[in-house]
Amino acid sequence: MEKNNKDKRIKEIEAEIFSLTEEYFALRHSKPPFIPEVSSIPVNGRVFNEEEMKSLIKASLDFWLTDGEFSELFSKKLSHFIDMKHIRLVNSGSSANLVALSALTSTKLKNHITAGDKVVTSAVGFPTTVNPIFQNNLIPIFVDSEIGTYNPTVENIMSACDEDTKVIFMAHTLGNPFDVIKLRDFCSDKKIWLLEDNCDALGSKIGGELTGTVGNISTLSFYPAHHITMGEGGAVITNSNSLKLSIDSFRDWGRDCWCKSGHDDTCNKRFDWQLGELPHGYDHKFTYSNIGYNLKATDLQASIGVAQLDKLSDFINLRKVNWKKIDNIVRKHKDYLIPHEPSKDSDPSWFGYAISVKENNKFSRNELVMFLNENRIATRLMFGGNLVRQPAYAGKKYEIHDDLKNADFVMNNTFWIGVYPGLEDSMIEYIDEKLNHFFSSII
Repeated sequence: MEKNNKDKRIKEIEAEIFSLTEEYFALRHSKPPFIPEVSSIPVNGRVFNEEEMKSLIKASLDFWLTDGEFSELFSKKLSHFIDMKHIRLVNSGSSANLVALSALTSTKLKNHITAGDKVVTSAVGFPTTVNPIFQNNLIPIFVDSEIGTYNPTVENIMSACDEDTKVIFMAHTLGNPFDVIKLRDFCSDKKIWLLEDNCDALGSKIGGELTGTVGNISTLSFYPAHHITMGEGGAVITNSNSLKLSIDSFRDWGRDCWCKSGHDDTCNKRFDWQLGELPHGYDHKFTYSNIGYNLKATDLQASIGVAQLDKLSDFINLRKVNWKKIDNIVRKHKDYLIPHEPSKDSDPSWFGYAISVKENNKFSRNELVMFLNENRIATRLMFGGNLVRQPAYAGKKYEIHDDLKNADFVMNNTFWIGVYPGLEDSMIEYIDEKLNHFFSSII
């Protein structure tokens, strides 16, 4: 009877906390109306309500501080959404990329990669797709991208591969898919690993298939800028059981054991292994088969993601709608601007809208960006521009396939603006008004 009273009181307290959370959200986080010339229009941002806050509070009250119930629930819900078997949470999208590529170095894999092997990747992109290549002592082969889609062509990627190429590692730029379908057969035939950096593209499709479900491994980011958020967080995704074990190992200190946090002896032979030069029976939980990291996410992060997943379909649709509205605006000025173009046979879940300024004698990309920023319309450049120009890679060993003239063009002439679900029609109308003003003043 005492336990029943205790459980009842706990539920009453929780209900009161959640009721107060709803009131707090309404008072503290209600969105102010957009005021032209005063309010800012961001390129991205978190979109949430009291449900995310209640889920986070529930996890904090449970006080399971590492990955646990909410991590498991999130993984199951995301697995159902994308129809993939293994979702392994990590602490960021950058960590996801590091774990994904590092997992291929495991000697337990028949076709594992080793130092000096080559990885084909794009020169136009974010550095966290490229950094794991250097961090694993591999050699990147940089390929150029198309203007408009901002992805490399399949033909260019294929022609960059030689006998030392073991991996193709590409991002779906701003949510616009590269043709991973055509690459799948090529990579299978050539015994090349295919990795998808899907951090910008959750929900994108090409050839009717979801990006992030085609390659051997894919990655996601849950930073506030992305399709759903945990604050920080990411995921490594695969359908392969052997790759899943390698991913777990590199995420979890490099250990050979595959027990979940808080669990022991999943293999039923914890003290009956003999690996390396360790004595027989050495505790499997403290046996390490790889030089790994500790990159797990926490249940607190996952609890936010659980609530966000319920909104993912709506978020994807809003991104598409907002992208189309921006596209209609930009195409009015295509004498000077190059509109963003979806890849052939694709249905992108857009991360942003890319705009390139054509060569002209009236204004530069920087002048247009400054004008927009002065009018409180936020912009971003196309990530690292031409990555080989970045100081981080000076003196590093890499190769360039053909030339990178489009990457240089992007570096000098391209930027993007937001299409995230928090945009309102009044904000998009304001962008239209300001671009009209800009171009009427230069003609």
